[in-house]
Amino acid sequence: MKASTTLLAASALVSTAFAGPAPVKRDTVSNANTPPVTVKGNAFYANNKRFYIRGVDYQPGGSSNIADPIADANSCARDVAEFKKLGINTVRVYTVDNSANHDSCMKALADAGIYLALDVNSPQYSLNRADEASIQRSYNDVYLQFVFATIDTFAKYDNTLLFYSANEVINDNATSFAAPYVKAVTRDMRAYIKARSYRSIPVGYSAADIDSNRLQMAQYMNCGSDDVRSDFFAFNDYSWCDPSTFSTSGWDKKVAQYSDYSLPIFLSEFGCNTNKRDFGEIAALYSTQMTSVYSGGLVYEYSMEANKYGLVQISGSSVSELDDFTTLQTQYKNNPIPSGDGGAKASGTASTCPPFESPAWVVNTTQLPALPAKAQAFFTSGAGTAPGLSSKAGSQNAGTASTGFSSNSGVPATNGTSSSGKKSAASSVSTGITSVVLAAFGVIVMLL
Repeated sequence: MKASTTLLAASALVSTAFAGPAPVKRDTVSNANTPPVTVKGNAFYANNKRFYIRGVDYQPGGSSNIADPIADANSCARDVAEFKKLGINTVRVYTVDNSANHDSCMKALADAGIYLALDVNSPQYSLNRADEASIQRSYNDVYLQFVFATIDTFAKYDNTLLFYSANEVINDNATSFAAPYVKAVTRDMRAYIKARSYRSIPVGYSAADIDSNRLQMAQYMNCGSDDVRSDFFAFNDYSWCDPSTFSTSGWDKKVAQYSDYSLPIFLSEFGCNTNKRDFGEIAALYSTQMTSVYSGGLVYEYSMEANKYGLVQISGSSVSELDDFTTLQTQYKNNPIPSGDGGAKASGTASTCPPFESPAWVVNTTQLPALPAKAQAFFTSGAGTAPGLSSKAGSQNAGTASTGFSSNSGVPATNGTSSSGKKSAASSVSTGITSVVLAAFGVIVMLL
């Protein structure tokens, strides 16, 4: 009788495994002012209305004094008041403490109709582009645990607009070898979001202002099968230096260059400060000259730091608005968000992967690094405890790295699918032993 009971239980478990993981109920933090944003064709949409990114980059203290600006409710409230004056709808944050509570600031942002564009890396947890051996070593399970834990922390907020998988990893011709690892992280993040039953939060890359291989990187992030392509492509652009024009800056050529691109494109940083800034590019960015291809952008940057791009000067709990703040505020006011779809394309096709072309583009394979073996468990069990910013050890020389490039693009096994893309439940039954994996609960039952 005991054996029969066991077999009946096993039968039920096998049925569950074949059916795939049960949906995981996710708590969400919603606000009528910030409905979830989705991707359709080459544009973003909120409640079926075209969404244009219109914001600032926000990291008070800069890279010299890393702190999470949206974990401090008081400083957040101070700055949200300024955001509202600017009339923006998005802020980009480069580094957060993924172990902190962000409810207060995310609510304050949502109440003001403001979304978050979030980088998932930190100085301690990131890809190391020093050379090929270093980047291969840094793409490991400890790194991905940090990335996935950041997703876990922010996926619940409907005003989490998007995640950047990386920022400016390729910053010259020589570092283009790093592209497959950037694409692998993007692939892994998208697969993790799907496996954990989160809403479909867009994931993409923020590229450096490098003319020699920016187009190749855009094509690369949009080529291949759907499970390895990005949801958007962003780049930092400082080529419009006032006084300038749409044609003088070369922005007209970039619009033409990306006219057939099938993903949303936006500027993750802009605002050249070589001369006095009048932000004349705002008028072009939100006009029909560009809206069929671009979905807005983010001005660099909110707070005054050593590089002198700031819109405000922060001193303790007080904020002083600088001349650039007033200028940008006026430009936003005079150039409202366009109505209609702005000429966006509702659909499109994947790009062709760019060919090897030394010295600008030194990627000579369409294969991607396989998911590090120990990272596979995160897709069924979650990332676990977030490391936060207090850990000094970091990930670049930790954990278990990828075993190398995979002919099947190294797609993580999710929803009962193996990395080969074939359903694995049937193959789990073997002579003398059956292993049934309950993906929704992370439980393994062994039957002899």
